[in-house]
Amino acid sequence: MSVSHEKIARILKTTPEMLLRLDEKMSALSGQTGVFDSIVKENNELVDRTLAEIGLTRNDSSKKVYSALVNRLTELDKGLFELLDKPDLSQMSVACGKLCEVAFKVFTPPRGLFIKREKVAELLEKYRPESLLQHFGYQTVAELIEKEGFASVVGALRFTQDTKWMHTFFDEAYKGLTADDFEEREVELKILDQKWLKVADKFLEKKYHNISHLKEYGVIFIIPLTIDTPGETMRMFTLILHYLHEVPFYAGLIRKFIKELNFTDKLNSLLRGDVPEGPPPAGGITWRVVQRYLAKDDENDFRLHEPHVNPEAQHWYRAEEDLERLSKMQGKDGDSVSLANLAGLDFVGDFFKNSKGQEVLVSFDLIDLIMSLVKKGEVKYLYHQEEALWNKIFSGYMGREKMDQLIEEHIIDGFIQL
Repeated sequence: MSVSHEKIARILKTTPEMLLRLDEKMSALSGQTGVFDSIVKENNELVDRTLAEIGLTRNDSSKKVYSALVNRLTELDKGLFELLDKPDLSQMSVACGKLCEVAFKVFTPPRGLFIKREKVAELLEKYRPESLLQHFGYQTVAELIEKEGFASVVGALRFTQDTKWMHTFFDEAYKGLTADDFEEREVELKILDQKWLKVADKFLEKKYHNISHLKEYGVIFIIPLTIDTPGETMRMFTLILHYLHEVPFYAGLIRKFIKELNFTDKLNSLLRGDVPEGPPPAGGITWRVVQRYLAKDDENDFRLHEPHVNPEAQHWYRAEEDLERLSKMQGKDGDSVSLANLAGLDFVGDFFKNSKGQEVLVSFDLIDLIMSLVKKGEVKYLYHQEEALWNKIFSGYMGREKMDQLIEEHIIDGFIQL
């Protein structure tokens, strides 16, 4: 057993023995050896490079390292705010402006297969969103959609209807969907009007951000909060990029499954983000497919400490590549505080001593740092980095392209058996 197995096991809160067995099996299968050593070497090099960029060393405290990383992110956030023409979301419901322009320029998502708008209206007439209708005083769903717009209405369902209605709608309304109820169209990015803020309050208490999406409709929506907290521009923009990758990913799965007899069961499974709860199948080499961040609900979930891959982490990996591309488009790839410096750090983290001499894990992952910054340090996020590290391990043996393929093939049954 090497130091590399021990270090990665410590980061992932699992055992080095389990990782050693995994390494031996995956090496025999793929022919790739030294994967754990290579990952730790790259991690150390990126930690050292980043510490040099922020003027620190490994002897500095965990608090000092975290603060310096967050301070650098704050400076990058200010630069991004300027680059996007100081977005004022309250004024952007009609024309999204440079925020959307830059996002789509950095990554233009392919057209996707989504439920037809008229079919959605038909389903909403059958399962009427009474809270939403009553709020605006409309008698019919057709009038609601005509006056408020399709993207705004379906986006608002998330925070105007109660959980019981949402479960009934998604579980019952979609049962009769067929291929004829879907159409190819562009992914839509919509900033809601200011009037939605009041009804959005409950939603925002539950979620950690003001952006969400509806995979089956091809809609990404933004609630127009005031951007007045360091990190909010970066959080918003990276979430947009993340969803621009995630929505087409699920549209591709819909296209793949749509002619199968159990299509609607698979559709609902995808929308719920199902992850198998039982133990992995015995024998062979098995990786669980975890299509959401389980640590948000329970950081001790046993599924987080066994071999698994996570498509969410892959979407973030692509979003960070987009930031690097944006930096190069702006001619700032050589800048010491460039967005390009953030790419490739998704799996990176290391231990630094706190004021009590205890070693604490500090995540260098952009998303963990953004979420911590916007929460003003109340929570130190780690789980994005940990999930990215599991993906890094798998792709070290099989490659990212193969990982993507296997995730798509096994996202419903939940296990990749090699």
